[in-house]
Amino acid sequence: MFMAEQAASSRPNTPPPGGLRQFLLSQEGVLLLLGVAMVLLLATRSDKFLTVDNLLNQGRLLAEIGLVALPMTYIIITGGIDLSVGSIFGLCAVVLGFSWQVVGLPLELAIVVTLITGALAGLVNGLFIVRVGVPPLIMTLATLAFYRGLAQGISEARSVTGYPEWFFGMGQGDFLGVPQQLWVLALATLVAGIILGLTTFGRALYAIGNNETAARFSGLPVDRYKLLIYTFSGLMSGVAGYIFVSRVTTTRSDMGSGLELDAIAAVVLGGTSILGGSGSILGTIIGVILIQLLKNGLALTGVTTDATTVVIGVVLIAAILFNTFIQRRRAQ
Repeated sequence: MFMAEQAASSRPNTPPPGGLRQFLLSQEGVLLLLGVAMVLLLATRSDKFLTVDNLLNQGRLLAEIGLVALPMTYIIITGGIDLSVGSIFGLCAVVLGFSWQVVGLPLELAIVVTLITGALAGLVNGLFIVRVGVPPLIMTLATLAFYRGLAQGISEARSVTGYPEWFFGMGQGDFLGVPQQLWVLALATLVAGIILGLTTFGRALYAIGNNETAARFSGLPVDRYKLLIYTFSGLMSGVAGYIFVSRVTTTRSDMGSGLELDAIAAVVLGGTSILGGSGSILGTIIGVILIQLLKNGLALTGVTTDATTVVIGVVLIAAILFNTFIQRRRAQ
């Protein structure tokens, strides 16, 4: 009975209602203030940083990471991890080009096959984690290598180019002056946020992350929910892969290398506990934006890539320490 009550009472680890002050003291609020301060500082270092063209271009660049980070938030909230998203991203990109140019499928159908491939890759991760009992870290580390090798085998180190003009609309086109992939990211963020914050499914993910055993005893379909979120992760990696190919106009097997680290960094920076049980979609999106603007702003001021990585690492460590401090205060 105690475990059932504990699981049922699990809620998103967000500040209690009480106005602006509580929000500003939350992980998301502090991150937002940090982002505003960072933008103002970088704007004084480069007159190109706050231009509309630059900001819209950065929106194009962060869309793929944002789409992958949304399901990663779900997974990390449950106490899991998915290191294979970058490899699924690359595999889907290769499948898109291969099924269109080599197999001869219509490009519209090749896009559908690409998305199905991503979902199936995520489902395989979920099945081994749920049915076989392989820890998420070990399973997705293995499929990171497997899916990347599969992509290289299919592509045979050849790139695919020559896509028709309409195909580039999703990656390079605009709608109402805003990049199309940003509309996709905005819609996906809205849906993901509603599901996580306002549905029993979302509350169940927090319960699983807080105490999986209690969640099982309370009658929650833990295995089914885990299968769903890992499949969703693979699907969104496929969507991001399709958008990326549309943006860069070519397909290569090394696409998506390191994407998993950017997605995980954005999620953790946004306040999601790597131990599970807390986090939000809002925090993740703020994390995605903050990392991308930090990369861009430092590049415009002449900072090298290595130094930028160090700065992002310091910001991430600070965010983890602050998140730990907040959780300890709430536990008192």
